[in-house]
Amino acid sequence: MNNFLTEHLIHRDEDFMVIHKPAGLLTVPGKTADLQDCLINRLVQAEPKTLLIHRLDRDTSGILVFALSKLGQNRISRQFQERQTSKTYQAIVAGHLHGEGTVDVPVIYDPEHPPLHIAAPEHNKPALTYWKVAEQFEINGSPVTRVILTPITGRSHQLRVHMQYLGHPIIGDTLYASPEQQALSSRLCLHAAQLSFKHPKTEQDVEFICPVPF
Repeated sequence: MNNFLTEHLIHRDEDFMVIHKPAGLLTVPGKTADLQDCLINRLVQAEPKTLLIHRLDRDTSGILVFALSKLGQNRISRQFQERQTSKTYQAIVAGHLHGEGTVDVPVIYDPEHPPLHIAAPEHNKPALTYWKVAEQFEINGSPVTRVILTPITGRSHQLRVHMQYLGHPIIGDTLYASPEQQALSSRLCLHAAQLSFKHPKTEQDVEFICPVPF
């Protein structure tokens, strides 16, 4: 087992492994030569049986599960497709949010401004996020809020766009936050902290936690 896998492995068995993806690393390779260093390529070097199930944005850190067998890939992938998994994120957003709520607004790709996505209430492809305040505090005198985010759907950039839609972008977000909000953190403060699903063989519920680094 190489150093990268050792440092980032949360769990491993015959059918899947759970990895802590660092911020700033692509899940899969991009189209150009300078975007070939990515999580799955590093994992395949250490474990050639590694198979993709889902992904996180490059700037998001946290839990990702990869299959180590076709059975694992098929059964866990189906749970993601049928929304039978439970995923919880933590984020720090600009401003002070209060209480909890739901954002139920479609998120679509913006072809005029790639790679941006936008909230598009007139579209019929649902995007649903539950949010709940964990704490309010300040960074360099600016009010911020730590929130627990539970995406029910899995649209690209969904959590980032939904927080922007609420008027509270995630700090450090170079796509959806203002320059002042970006400057509050050297990284995107979005982390996949918890993931649960049914084990592909035993069908028992399994849950994994990845400590929040911010």
